[in-house]
Amino acid sequence: MFYSLLYMAAFSMLGGTAAVSQTFTRSGEMNISSCPITYYGQKYDKVYVGFDADRFAVCFNGVYAPGIKNDCILMSGGSADRGDLAVLTRQIPTGSGVHKLLPNLKNAGQCVNVIPLKDSLRSDIEQVELGNFGTQAILAIKTYSGYKSVEVEADALVEGVTVSKLVFQTNETNRGVITDVSGCRLSGAVYKTNTTVHDPDICATVTCDVNGVATAVSDCGPTERCQGNSSCIMNAVCSVTGSTIVDFIDRVHSVPDRCSYTLLNPSSIPGFQVLGVFQERRRKDVSFLDQVILKLGGDGTQISLEQAGRVLLNNVVLTLNATAQVVQGVELSRDQAGVTAKISASSYSASVLFDGYTALIHMTGPHGAPVQGLCGDSTGTLSDDRVSEHSAADCQMKYDEAADSTIDCNATTEWCNILKRAPFTDCNMHIDPEPYISACTQTLCKYPAVDGLQCQLLKAYTQACRQQSNVTVKGWQSSCAAVGQGICPDRFCSEHEFCGQDSLSGETRCLCRAIFASKYKPTSSFGEPTICQGTSASLTLANCLLEDGGIDYTVLHLNDQSCKGKMDNLTHMVTFSFNNINPCGTVITANNSQIIYKNIIKSQNVSLFGLITHHDSVHMDFSCYYNQPEEKSLAIRLKHRDVFKQMISGAWSYNLTMKAYTSSDLANAIDTSTEMYLNEQLWVELKTEGLGGETIAVVTDSCWATDQPSPNGKLRYDLITNGCPNPTDQSVKVEGNGLGTSNHFSFRTFQFSGSTGDVYLHCSVQLCVKEGDTCIPNCSQGLRRRRSAIPKYEDKNMHFITMAWTS
Repeated sequence: MFYSLLYMAAFSMLGGTAAVSQTFTRSGEMNISSCPITYYGQKYDKVYVGFDADRFAVCFNGVYAPGIKNDCILMSGGSADRGDLAVLTRQIPTGSGVHKLLPNLKNAGQCVNVIPLKDSLRSDIEQVELGNFGTQAILAIKTYSGYKSVEVEADALVEGVTVSKLVFQTNETNRGVITDVSGCRLSGAVYKTNTTVHDPDICATVTCDVNGVATAVSDCGPTERCQGNSSCIMNAVCSVTGSTIVDFIDRVHSVPDRCSYTLLNPSSIPGFQVLGVFQERRRKDVSFLDQVILKLGGDGTQISLEQAGRVLLNNVVLTLNATAQVVQGVELSRDQAGVTAKISASSYSASVLFDGYTALIHMTGPHGAPVQGLCGDSTGTLSDDRVSEHSAADCQMKYDEAADSTIDCNATTEWCNILKRAPFTDCNMHIDPEPYISACTQTLCKYPAVDGLQCQLLKAYTQACRQQSNVTVKGWQSSCAAVGQGICPDRFCSEHEFCGQDSLSGETRCLCRAIFASKYKPTSSFGEPTICQGTSASLTLANCLLEDGGIDYTVLHLNDQSCKGKMDNLTHMVTFSFNNINPCGTVITANNSQIIYKNIIKSQNVSLFGLITHHDSVHMDFSCYYNQPEEKSLAIRLKHRDVFKQMISGAWSYNLTMKAYTSSDLANAIDTSTEMYLNEQLWVELKTEGLGGETIAVVTDSCWATDQPSPNGKLRYDLITNGCPNPTDQSVKVEGNGLGTSNHFSFRTFQFSGSTGDVYLHCSVQLCVKEGDTCIPNCSQGLRRRRSAIPKYEDKNMHFITMAWTS
């Protein structure tokens, strides 16, 4: 039969058999689920009892051991080394003697766990009782004559730390003592129930209610932390991951576009700002933090923290390592965690850690300095912090993409909630996990969990915890491989690329950004159209598009295998080209309307790869052409004597000039002040620029004079017909016709009989593909032979189509 001291104090001695009874020697584990105990806000349905030297321990998380974080009550045990456990159930009225002894008790008693202790002779030494008063708990101790010490000590431990130490005299415990062992827990501290105290260690007034729930009203502002002794100091962390921002006061912002924003603009560090530049990656409608810019002072100096750990000072690349170096007053370093920049002024300091995915901004300083920007405590709209200087003109353009059917948002939410479970619970008391869980679900419910993104979101929380509370979470990295400096610590990608994991190989490479790729993927092209300029041609392809198609640009070449693509190290664009000097196997053909320069981009000969190859065969057309000009006239009136006209023919452009000279060396060009007389020899040159003289010749097909500006004037006199001089006019000489990109002819000046007006000279020319001497008119046997030879030229793709220029 057991007698409960608590019931005795209620003046209601209870006799009878315990509902539960167990006997233990030295130590034991007891199930008390029928009478659970709430000990400093934590409810337990098991106790672990045992003897340690002359002490008796009642613990709730396991057997007592020194140095272990456990919730325990340690008591003097005298000579006791064994005992029993009984659970008695009966409600103790609120108005009982217990409530009179302990006025803070607000709940009625429900049941009692009674532990009688005996020595080896089975003599009664001590009785310990744990009473369930709802969310409160009571400890009662009674000693017997076998207890020889003059006092009894009872220490209450929470997580291995003593929170209460009571010493009773034996003459007290012989009659029985009762004490309250209920309370609250908050930020590692414990408080008695139904009390309100000011705690200088956390700079807050804490209320612990009767239900064991603690609430605190902080003396510090939203961006401040307590440094003890009721002293507040600014100690705020802002985390930017993907397009989500958890600011200094735990609000979550989401950047909806690809613009630049002010993240931090502290009044305490004049001239210093932190900007974030956002860009899309695999989806057009989800942006990621792509670059962090530190603006220093008002002189335009800036430090850019970019992908792959690149750091630029006003566009000059800096070389950094783990040893900090001071650049323009900013302390810069780079290690496995990323690039860190620190700046201090007037007792304030700000640091930025950027690993290519996540930026962690930490600011410390005295009480009360306002901070603007998306990380700060400003209440403006998102547009107030947009920075046009570093934003593209179309950065606000919205894109709607279909939801990714492979994403299970329920599974994503479950993953993100891991931040509320061990080992992250070590941080939960310092950093609220809910904003980070919100940022995690917002991102992963819309964007696929690739490129180590899941781990980056967890890493953001642990970094914030370490910066603000100096707590390091361990043991979570084993399930996350990519937790260092991103997944691409040293791979530089161009503006239209980002570094990620290839979906097939799993290897990292530079992938095309979604908006850039959307211009080409609908047509399955790899880059821009061919550019034909002057006598050269080039075709530029995006290497990220080639790699998307499984194509290695190094195996591509033109018809001439020595002509390969050249990679631009900044843009990662691959350019193929040919010109007259290096034709690269270009084949020149002609049809009725064009002269075509044709080449092909193709992969290397299959035999070079051996038995197998991992690359698809490639065959891309790469051509330029000259359009044969329309039939018009190029006229020169002898009084004006000089004609210049730019001709743009299809993909290539070229110039043609027609000038008149007074000497055979073509040195003295006539102008409007030059006086010409009848029967003087006049030299006329037709000259082109921009044609490839090695492959194309200009043929002057015909020239004639009229008395009107129109080439169809009533009075007409032929000087050149079918490329040959008029045989009836011995003064006409034709030189260099069909040999290259220029030719000239001469004749004696004349006037139409019976007319004193101007004389107009008209010529028609044509382009001809050189094949030996076939472009040279055959004038040796007269006009009849020349005319009969024209069909042969046509058969050989020689095109004599008249061009027209009008003065």
